[in-house]
Amino acid sequence: MKKILMVSLILVLLITACSSIQIPASIKIANQNGYAPRSTATAYAASNSTGKAYINDEYGLSISIPNGFTATDAPADGGYFQDYTMGDNEGFGYLTPTLFTAGDSLETVGKQVIETQATGLEKIKLLQDKAVTLSDGSQAWYTQLTGYYTSWDEDMEIRLTTVINSGRAITLVLYSNPENFAYWDRESNSLRDSIVLSPPRVNGLPRSQVLMLSGGESSNPREYDPATTHGSGDYLIFEGLVTFNPKLEIVPALAAGWDVSEDGTVYTFFLQPDAVFHNGKPFTAEDVVYSWQRAAHPETRSDTVMTYLSDIVGVKEMVEGNADFISGLKVIDDHTLQVTIDAPKPYFLYKLIYPTASIVDRDNVESGSEWYRTPNGTGPYILTRWESMVSMVYERFEDYHGDKPSIPMVVYNLYSGDSFRLYEEGSIDIVDVYDYNVERVSDPSEPLNKELLTSVSLCTSYVQFDVTKAPFDDVKVRQAFTLAFDKTKYLDVVLMNTDVAAKGIYPPALPGFSQELEGLDYDPDRARQLIVDSKYASVEAFPEIVISTAGYGSYADSLVSALSDMWQKNLGISVTVRNLDPNTFLEQSSQQDYGQVTTTGWCADYPDPENFADVLFHTDAQMNKGNYSNPALDRILEQARVEPDVANRIDLYQQAEKIIVKEAPVLFLYHFGNFELVKPYIQGYILSPVSTYPQIRYLSIDQSYWE
Repeated sequence: MKKILMVSLILVLLITACSSIQIPASIKIANQNGYAPRSTATAYAASNSTGKAYINDEYGLSISIPNGFTATDAPADGGYFQDYTMGDNEGFGYLTPTLFTAGDSLETVGKQVIETQATGLEKIKLLQDKAVTLSDGSQAWYTQLTGYYTSWDEDMEIRLTTVINSGRAITLVLYSNPENFAYWDRESNSLRDSIVLSPPRVNGLPRSQVLMLSGGESSNPREYDPATTHGSGDYLIFEGLVTFNPKLEIVPALAAGWDVSEDGTVYTFFLQPDAVFHNGKPFTAEDVVYSWQRAAHPETRSDTVMTYLSDIVGVKEMVEGNADFISGLKVIDDHTLQVTIDAPKPYFLYKLIYPTASIVDRDNVESGSEWYRTPNGTGPYILTRWESMVSMVYERFEDYHGDKPSIPMVVYNLYSGDSFRLYEEGSIDIVDVYDYNVERVSDPSEPLNKELLTSVSLCTSYVQFDVTKAPFDDVKVRQAFTLAFDKTKYLDVVLMNTDVAAKGIYPPALPGFSQELEGLDYDPDRARQLIVDSKYASVEAFPEIVISTAGYGSYADSLVSALSDMWQKNLGISVTVRNLDPNTFLEQSSQQDYGQVTTTGWCADYPDPENFADVLFHTDAQMNKGNYSNPALDRILEQARVEPDVANRIDLYQQAEKIIVKEAPVLFLYHFGNFELVKPYIQGYILSPVSTYPQIRYLSIDQSYWE
């Protein structure tokens, strides 16, 4: 029988499961016949007799490859990571991380590896299962077992060597027929004993100096442009005149300070004299004017500029194409800018934190359509590498005008797998925990529990009705649809009570939130009667009901399914679902007709009720996607904008919320629960209720953890 020696190099970041990943192209076998060794491999390769080694800088692992072995690159479709031949014997290997639970002992990890690697074996016999010391003095757990492999209809032997390095478990897996191991026993022991551990490195830096995160990549270029993004923007690269500190207080950014006129309408900003763009170009007041006028220019098509900059005199006229410049901006000198707003508004500076007000470099923006891939900002980090679908690498900007961030490098791994698993593996340092894992990490006996941070976010999820389209042009119909949805059941069954039911628009902890607010609670009998009392009198008179959703996955699917089921059950209504491209959903929903109902939500950009009630429900609000209009509500919101007394202002916003709840332009669902895991070596992390808080610039890494 042909002898088969199959060799798997498996980085096991372990708990129970095993899943293959595609190996980065930069990881190769270093040898004397064609493969260029990585910088960390050169000295090591010279010190062993074969001159060949498997090197993985990120995990801090090297293994000598015995004489006679050859290696080939991983196939394009992933799967096997290395092929090996030795004489007439062929084999293969692959890199496949599993999960590692913080606090597990080497023995525990080693025994858990058995569960994953013995899958498919019957009649298992454990030959060895013990601690061993490798040639470099590292401790390892060694397991040798045999069994009958049903898929191949033959006996198999597996040899497992597990080590732990910087919070990760790494397992060398060798498997073949038992008689082959007798033939290659010296080589298999050589592979085992050649394992050498070193401090992990990422992109040339020690792992202890790199913040590792997980992310995605938008196919919509407008999401990378501060003037058009719908998110919190890339605050590592771009910044505005002001920002938040960890206490969510407004502090200087590109503005060193400011004065406000007695009537509260003229702001004079004194700009940072030493601020420069990443290419060394000096920052001046003209850059602010250019950035804001670009955002307001009709050709930019920003659907956030009116929300965040329209308080500035002249912005509205420029957006509407009736002016070529913003009249409320006046350059005094290179480092002094005067900004005039239309009325004294206590929240004006808050709005300048949003990305729409961030400063861009004119030369950079006008260099071509893909300028955003090499952005030239003034922020604390420079984007030094962006490999689509792989990673984005940020390096600290050493000429930054403010306090330089502590962490030298930030790496976002793009589409690298399930983020929760990546966190368990040690591949990333921070992760959001979603519904299906919340129960597990909330258990005090779970090792990850000590790394868990929780809060209720300043976010509200809701279903939006277009009040200009039948049948939602009738308030009684809107109320009926709201009363026909059992949000308590939805939270219990689908979201496992990880979120808080919403009666109105304001989240808990936001100024203006009221425990006494009476919402439209679940009442299907009343809902049916409201349909009868409406101008339509019966659901048979309704047009087709279409729900549009961004289609983000299980959350969107479960919500739409719940809405459809309950409305069918309680009102006898069938709905049609339209899934939209999530990358362009917000733009599409504001520019095109996608039916009468949309699943959406809103998170605070700043902790003020104006950011909810006024921004979402005023007749002229840019974010009023449901076209709701109520003159009485508008008057209250306009009065609240300029009300100087805090108590009176809050009272006005609570009056506004009662009107919104009664008029039911939206079906309020819930306020998100925040659950995040943060590695213990990450210092300074705050579970911030607002997305515009520049978290990373305030973080540091405990170096002693890696020593």
